[in-house]
Amino acid sequence: MALQVYGIPNCGTCKKALQWLDTNGIDYEFINTKEQPPSQEQITHWVTSLTARPMRNTSGRSYRALGEEKKTWSDDQWIEAFSKDAMLLKRPLFVKEDKAVLVGFRASEAELQEKLAL
Repeated sequence: MALQVYGIPNCGTCKKALQWLDTNGIDYEFINTKEQPPSQEQITHWVTSLTARPMRNTSGRSYRALGEEKKTWSDDQWIEAFSKDAMLLKRPLFVKEDKAVLVGFRASEAELQEKLAL
């Protein structure tokens, strides 16, 4: 199964990641989370792999709009929030064989190769 990349087309970090994948000849499927938001079941699997903390898009408007109680939320509360508003998910999110393997795109070349199992 090809690598799946979840994000939005106008996100600069997503564009950078997709360009890197293209440059390296890596097969992937891009899923626009605005048009196809992930299901709560998918998000639950991802949180099981990565935990909710690294998956939070803390620089987004949706995150800032949440109350202060967000600082004490459990993974289950984050799963519910992510499933209601996909903009809370940090982008891009890389999924391989239904398992989240990486979120964001700030890794070294070696880390990318390892985490994406290339």
